[in-house]
Amino acid sequence: MLGIADAIDQMNRTVACLIRWLALIMVLVQFCIVIGRYVFGFNSIAAQESVLYLHATLFMLGAGFTLLVDKHVRVDVFYAKVSDATRRRIDICGHLLLLIPSMTALVYWSWPSVRNSWKILEGPISVGGIEAVFLLKSLIPGFCILILLQSLSLLIRMLNTELKT
Repeated sequence: MLGIADAIDQMNRTVACLIRWLALIMVLVQFCIVIGRYVFGFNSIAAQESVLYLHATLFMLGAGFTLLVDKHVRVDVFYAKVSDATRRRIDICGHLLLLIPSMTALVYWSWPSVRNSWKILEGPISVGGIEAVFLLKSLIPGFCILILLQSLSLLIRMLNTELKT
């Protein structure tokens, strides 16, 4: 089982290594937009939307890695003051009762919208924008799957540790 967890972790690390470059590209595109607008008087809705697409891709596909390295948002009301074993049990309950059900519900309820978007190859958000909203919507199930897999990996590791103690 730990081999499965290792493979999932490696997959999220690989995705993170690929998409981290989107942050630099996003900054460069935004810089070009600002220079184009204020220096040359040129404006492009497609270029502005590309920043939105880059940001969405970076956030949505990077979330699994964020969960892997434990840098996600956590409400530390009780968590900070308890033992490692209690933290592990809180995490197990959180994954099983909150994270996995919410990601499953999100992928279930968003799938019809994603499927329909692909069916019609849904066009731009704004007139003159990028004609690929179907790709943007595809990030939703991608996000859910990466989070679900990483949650499974973390659960495997936590349960393995729990069984050893």
